[in-house]
Amino acid sequence: MSNITRFDPYTELTRFDPFMDIDDVFNRFMLRPISRGGMELEPQIRMDVKEVDGEYRIDAEIPGVKKDDIHVTIDGKRVSISAEVKQEKEVKEGERLIRCERSYGMTSRSFNLADEVDQSKVQAKYNNGILELTLPKKPGAARKEISIS
Repeated sequence: MSNITRFDPYTELTRFDPFMDIDDVFNRFMLRPISRGGMELEPQIRMDVKEVDGEYRIDAEIPGVKKDDIHVTIDGKRVSISAEVKQEKEVKEGERLIRCERSYGMTSRSFNLADEVDQSKVQAKYNNGILELTLPKKPGAARKEISIS
């Protein structure tokens, strides 16, 4: 009975993500990780993106990673976060691993913002598995609404 998994209509394939590019959709569809019992074998980066006072604030959940293994790249409006989740394999004599649910490997997430980021004022903090990014908008990149005649 442990091999039966319940259908979940809110899995990643059905969830709408406005920050996902069409390339990401294709890659996730075609290069979907192998799953065992409903568990994905690749680590995931989950995040919240907020716009506050002329800057973007991003909270990315990357548990089990050292801050030296996290890389953030900003290119204009494009933000890329990648991390390497490592698993120490310590098997003591007389032990036998029955089940391993902790995932490890490379994971990344890229998305586009509406405005360009001022790269000289970017701040990043990593604490308790949460990467906090503060991305100020570039000055002079204000949006202008066009009237239609």
